Amino acid sequence: MLICRPGSALPVDVVAQVQFTHVDQQKATRVQSSGVVIWLNPISDDPPASAKPGHFRLVQKDKSFHPHLLVIPLGSSVDFPNMDPFFHNVFSQFNGKRFDLGLYEEGSNKTVRFDHEGVSYIFCNIHPEMSAVVISLATPYVGVSSQQGGFELHDVPQGTYEMHVWAEGVDSKQLNGLTRTVRIGPTQTDLGVLQLVESGVPAHKNKYGQDYFPDKSTTY
Repeated sequence: MLICRPGSALPVDVVAQVQFTHVDQQKATRVQSSGVVIWLNPISDDPPASAKPGHFRLVQKDKSFHPHLLVIPLGSSVDFPNMDPFFHNVFSQFNGKRFDLGLYEEGSNKTVRFDHEGVSYIFCNIHPEMSAVVISLATPYVGVSSQQGGFELHDVPQGTYEMHVWAEGVDSKQLNGLTRTVRIGPTQTDLGVLQLVESGVPAHKNKYGQDYFPDKSTTY
């Protein structure tokens, strides 16, 4: 049961839609519009609502991270179990949480607490094809797009927010340009259509800032 103070406004469900184009349509790789993240940071004198930290898993299996995208409350912990029959070295040295878990073998696990808000790009120092994204947010008002590009953010209190958008393969300048102030109210629940231009995911370096060596082995 939802209980509101006298005179307070009921929360609403907020929707949005994303559409992709590519700078070169012949090189377009995205076949669906899932995996785009929208979040709303409250702009208010009241203490902002925060999501309760939890415990999550990002499994290493078949030289991949599962899931590829993880959106978590700020302060949450993430397990990185190695389910492959060879070593992995998970690291992140970019704008979000920075860490290096070192080498660890099959059946072992290491845990990271994401206490820095933002986007963390996760890689393996041995296998360049492995990548994942962890987005840790203080706000509970967050949505991830469906395969058809639709968003739903439930139970958003009426008020003024700063909207942020993240999408893999879209350059940061374009994403920063989508940041804007939005008003949420009884008749203001549609954030509209977000037009994104996909430019592709650039190759990354290893944890030493160098190119990966060619993987000539079939055992690790």
